[in-house]
Amino acid sequence: MAATLCGRLLPKAGWVPLTQSVRHGSKAVTRHRRPMHIIKQKLMAVTEYIPPTPVAPPGALTPRVRKIEEESGLAILLRKDLETLFKECKMIAVVQNNASNAEDMQLLKHRLKKHNINVKFFPNQVMRSFLKDSIYSNLLPLVIGQTIIFVSKEPKVKEMLQVLRGNPQMVLLGACIENTLLSYQGVLNYSKLPSMTTIHGELVSGLTMMTSQTVSILHRHPAHLSALLQQYVKQQGTGDTTEAVLDKDAA
Repeated sequence: MAATLCGRLLPKAGWVPLTQSVRHGSKAVTRHRRPMHIIKQKLMAVTEYIPPTPVAPPGALTPRVRKIEEESGLAILLRKDLETLFKECKMIAVVQNNASNAEDMQLLKHRLKKHNINVKFFPNQVMRSFLKDSIYSNLLPLVIGQTIIFVSKEPKVKEMLQVLRGNPQMVLLGACIENTLLSYQGVLNYSKLPSMTTIHGELVSGLTMMTSQTVSILHRHPAHLSALLQQYVKQQGTGDTTEAVLDKDAA
């Protein structure tokens, strides 16, 4: 049985199988794409289709009209009040408010009111619209953030600085005193100047001294001249008496 199976399964000498395995390799490239001729390239570039640009919608190119906002009646009224303050008041100080509460603000108003100094609140928009067209345009950089102004009909700078020393939340930025724009250092220098009463007294005393000196100078020359003449007359009188005594002795 085993010999029979082995004889059937094992190939016989000189036997050729019916199927044969063939190895298939990659195909050889025999044709390459030839480059386009230069003339044809130029012709294709000239005749290339260029699609037209899309037309913009009718309302896309029209300029937008900006609406000009007209000032409200309240803004016009506030600007007129501000203009009146600049005309009537000789001292207008710009102060920055750094988170001051209502109680401190009320106390500050009370202390300033003792010296006839008022505290005014104006919106920055109203301040800028007034200052940009006025002679006080150099105050524009000071109107930033929360700012208030101190106004007074008389330049009471010393009193204002004394009150501000007790309120560190209030920072003085600048002032317009007697139509003159001053910085913080300029306000300090102005406060060191003597008052008008003192200046008037010094002026009057100086003028009085000058007039008294002038009168004394004018009177000195005639008095000196009269003294010289009196001395001359005395000398002449003593000379005459001496000559008379000598004549008597000679006789």
